[in-house]
Amino acid sequence: MSAFFSRRTLGALLLLPLFAAPVQAAEQAVCYNCPPEWADWGTQLKMIQARLGITVPPDNKNSGQAIAAMIAEKAKPVTDVVYLGGIAAGQAIEADVITAYKPANWDKIPADLKDPEGRWFTIHSGTLGLFVNTAALGGKPVPQRWADLKNPIYKGMVGYLDPTSAAVGQLSVMAVNLALGGSYDKIDAGIAFFKDLQKNDPIVPKQTSYARVISGEIPILIDYDFNAYRGKYSDKAPVTFVIPAEGSVTFPYIMGLAKNGPNAANGRKILDFVLSDESQAQWGNAFLRPVFAEKLSAEAAAKFLPAADYARAKPVDLGKLGLAQKSIVERYKSDVN
Repeated sequence: MSAFFSRRTLGALLLLPLFAAPVQAAEQAVCYNCPPEWADWGTQLKMIQARLGITVPPDNKNSGQAIAAMIAEKAKPVTDVVYLGGIAAGQAIEADVITAYKPANWDKIPADLKDPEGRWFTIHSGTLGLFVNTAALGGKPVPQRWADLKNPIYKGMVGYLDPTSAAVGQLSVMAVNLALGGSYDKIDAGIAFFKDLQKNDPIVPKQTSYARVISGEIPILIDYDFNAYRGKYSDKAPVTFVIPAEGSVTFPYIMGLAKNGPNAANGRKILDFVLSDESQAQWGNAFLRPVFAEKLSAEAAAKFLPAADYARAKPVDLGKLGLAQKSIVERYKSDVN
């Protein structure tokens, strides 16, 4: 009997660590507006998992939807970091949904590409233009100007993201407006253009539409150079990028630490990582212009349009654009929709 209990006790002791040891939860964090199909976030999320051991689920919100969700969740925040079009920086600050954090390499960021208090900072930028699936044009010429998009031959073929919520949609209105002689505080030219464009039955999605251009469902999309280059060089699709003859803008994308996020420590690690040499080089390899320009490799840069084309694209004034954001949304709703 004693031997029986000895063996039984020994067996229990051998099994005990399997059940008594606490199961360590996997490190995680949430990033709003980090869609795998946009700006190479798919690769970055894998790198964050591999380098930091932090799992970040994909999130397909746009900038406006991300801020709206953070406002709705103020009492019990869900996200830890947020990625936004630069136009949304002021809105995020005004809504009090982001908080100060100056990540590693903060001092290297140009002053006009970060908030002095650390509530947001640029990680990369893109140039707005025409992302065109040449095969889907059905023999029609590749448009070279903003004005070309109103040509009836492109009826039902032109797309742009919804300016009522997507940062790239709002930027599209302002880019056209500035190219056609408007200013940051006078947007009549841009609104008139998009009102006229309605005659051509444009496609106006709310979410990133990269796959729809690659498939040819949207033959012409007002979008960024990095998506077009990705389609051409990574996915080998029959696509090209055009910086319209009238001009365009270069636009920064930013990140910030969510206020009272549930995994704030991991959020800070992610913000450190996206400014690391490795991450910045990868943004460049994905055809975005990293905020640290020297991290864009010569090999990647050689695949961009010539410098003469980029001379038509001017850096956007984030402060003035932010002040115009509300007007863009309201005028689009009242005059275009």
